[in-house]
Amino acid sequence: MKRGILLALLLFVTAFVLDTWAQSKEADAVVGTWLVEDKKAKIKIYNKGKKYYGKIVWLKEPNDENGKPKVDKENPEESLQGRPLIGLVMLTGFEYDEDNEWEDGDIYDPKNGKTYSCEMTLSEDGKTLDVRGYIGFSFIGRSQTWTRVK
Repeated sequence: MKRGILLALLLFVTAFVLDTWAQSKEADAVVGTWLVEDKKAKIKIYNKGKKYYGKIVWLKEPNDENGKPKVDKENPEESLQGRPLIGLVMLTGFEYDEDNEWEDGDIYDPKNGKTYSCEMTLSEDGKTLDVRGYIGFSFIGRSQTWTRVK
């Protein structure tokens, strides 16, 4: 009897560990570097615990008209206006929600200094990422399709 209970417990724990590992692998499918739709920037998405973030790692035009690295000049917080765009974390707090979707995150747009709610959907082949920023409801917003960088 004890062996049967022990075996059942062992099978349950094994199934739980395998399921958790599979979910983690699916969730990490978004990790990598992405070329934005207008091909002017690359964003590196990474995980931190169970949340996902993204930072600017490349700009087609990294310097301003004076030859200096571009900074976050449109940020509403004056103390942040001098931070470089390269290295800027612009995707924050995404959680994996199955079916190749990450939600409950925010996206910061350095072009206008505004932050929007955001959700991301990975294509079945993992080559493109639909990124939708919105205010309030997801049907009121703007979408882009990013392409994975190899």
